[in-house]
Amino acid sequence: MKLDILALGAHPDDVELGCGGTIAKEISKGKAVGIIDLTQGELGTRGTAETRFSEATEAATILGVSVRENLGFADGFFVNDKTHQLAVIKMIRKYQPEIILCNAFDDRHIDHGKGSKLVSDACFLSGLIKIETTDDNGEIQKPWRPKQVYHYIQWKNLEPDFVVDISDAMEKKMKSVLAYKTQFYDPDSKAPVTPISSKNFTDSVAYRAQDLGRLVGVAYAEGFNVERLPVVDSLFDLK
Repeated sequence: MKLDILALGAHPDDVELGCGGTIAKEISKGKAVGIIDLTQGELGTRGTAETRFSEATEAATILGVSVRENLGFADGFFVNDKTHQLAVIKMIRKYQPEIILCNAFDDRHIDHGKGSKLVSDACFLSGLIKIETTDDNGEIQKPWRPKQVYHYIQWKNLEPDFVVDISDAMEKKMKSVLAYKTQFYDPDSKAPVTPISSKNFTDSVAYRAQDLGRLVGVAYAEGFNVERLPVVDSLFDLK
């Protein structure tokens, strides 16, 4: 299955929080999008790997993605080494995306920065012909390097290099985020309180998108950082 966009996140819910609106918008335009979770989020204070899997499945259905897979890396302890790079390369070559969306360059959770660099490195290595990988059937995969790698913004308020208008997709984004019932605000929950389980955090998902939208004259927007300068054919391509 060839995808237009492959979004990767260190934990289930990273993608929904960082770029769920952008994904929903592109799917509404007919693009094929997939999600790869690097870990099961098993170290999360609230919920379990099993509940996170169920919630991720529901969120994927809400967004309408074509596929969602989990690489089962160790939450909190995965590293950017050959073994992990090859696992990500196999996914890139399997789905041959034009665009990769991945974790923020720098963030509160150490896995986010690690995931960002791991995926970025794997995107480069995936294009090298002398790196050999095989698919699930033992067939040799063809090299593939995505055209673009964009990093969504997470906990920290990083300055975006560009934003995407998600005004028509904001409702679907929030539904996909709130599918993670164990993770976010629930006044009836008896689970320990965490930084992301507060009402303030849930509200911040909306008001951050609203504030970015305010800056560019739309209702809601999501921000991204780039590894290299984006190029347009004409000044009129910019809004």
